Amino acid sequence: MDTEAENCAERDRSSVPRGRAKRSRSVVCTWWRGVCAWWPGLSLWQEVALLAIACLAVLCLVNAFLAQPFVIPSGSMENTLQIGDRVLVDKLAYRFGNQPRRGDVIVFDGTGSFLQEVPRENPVVSLIGDVSRLVGLTPPDQTDFIKRVVGIGGDRVTCCDKQGRITVNRRPVDERSYLYPGDAPSQVRFDIVVPQGKLWVMGDHRSDSSDSRDHLGDPGGGTVPVGEVIGRADWLVWPFGRAGSLGGAYG
Repeated sequence: MDTEAENCAERDRSSVPRGRAKRSRSVVCTWWRGVCAWWPGLSLWQEVALLAIACLAVLCLVNAFLAQPFVIPSGSMENTLQIGDRVLVDKLAYRFGNQPRRGDVIVFDGTGSFLQEVPRENPVVSLIGDVSRLVGLTPPDQTDFIKRVVGIGGDRVTCCDKQGRITVNRRPVDERSYLYPGDAPSQVRFDIVVPQGKLWVMGDHRSDSSDSRDHLGDPGGGTVPVGEVIGRADWLVWPFGRAGSLGGAYG
């Protein structure tokens, strides 16, 4: 009797997934038949509009969670990046335990570090702007910045040594590959220990960059919380003639 009861229980359990699977397939088939019956009744322009909306939705999802184009709004990163250039920002670069490294070019939200007050916008205008920025059609939001990581949590960053170079943990940083021609590493003297979980960031065009040096007196001492980093700018994708990798970290 016990064996028969166990066999019946096993048959009952095994039948549940099959029943659910059948119901799921039935729902999908019903939905697909409905779409197939509805679609032929659409005009050409309706089909084009629906396909465009679907493509835009997929693009927005990819840009929101995986990678996003970012339009360079100023000359603070010249000559590495110029006004109007478009870079591809990897939003997964610092997920799953990865952290920003010295030399990375990052995009971050400067609210609370570079900006103490957030400008207010009309909700409708703000939504349209968010969508257009998400697909890389317009410059970034006023709170978003792109800079190069010079120091990470625990680093002592100073300017400058006897040769005029920035040092990190008493070691001079070789910035010749990206520093704007003719610029000094910094005209502003500073000596800071970067708090844990924060970053010291600077533009490559030092004489035309408002960066960590300009916010030494603000809350956070000019450093940017790691949690406010949107992603790492890995590739220059426009213009095509200059497209390529933005290089890796150093130190």
